[in-house]
Amino acid sequence: MIKTLNPENTSKEANPSGLEKIFKDSNMAKLLDFLTLYKNYDYSKTEISKNSGVSWKTLYRIWPLLEQYNLVTKTRQVGRAILYTLNKDNPIAKTLSKLAQEISIFDATKIAEQELQKTCATVAKKS
Repeated sequence: MIKTLNPENTSKEANPSGLEKIFKDSNMAKLLDFLTLYKNYDYSKTEISKNSGVSWKTLYRIWPLLEQYNLVTKTRQVGRAILYTLNKDNPIAKTLSKLAQEISIFDATKIAEQELQKTCATVAKKS
């Protein structure tokens, strides 16, 4: 497939927005989702790959970006395995954790409202 460039896309590709720099693909989102969800634990790269659903090859391709933005930190070494966790002191990581929390709250509220509507409809039918 040949990619055609137009002036609008060319400038965006040359200078992507802040979020595009981090979320280049859904695999980065999977990694960040896993790291923010389990931010109180440390994992080897193998465990992060397995538990996030991101292939080993892909993890190693995008891991340097996590390190570039200081989003992960080494916690300890167990044998040959180096364990990592989300860098909770990093302002970007803090914001990503807050964003993940807000998304969860939004989704939970939406589900609760739908369940409440179902319950009200069921009660109305019985009345």
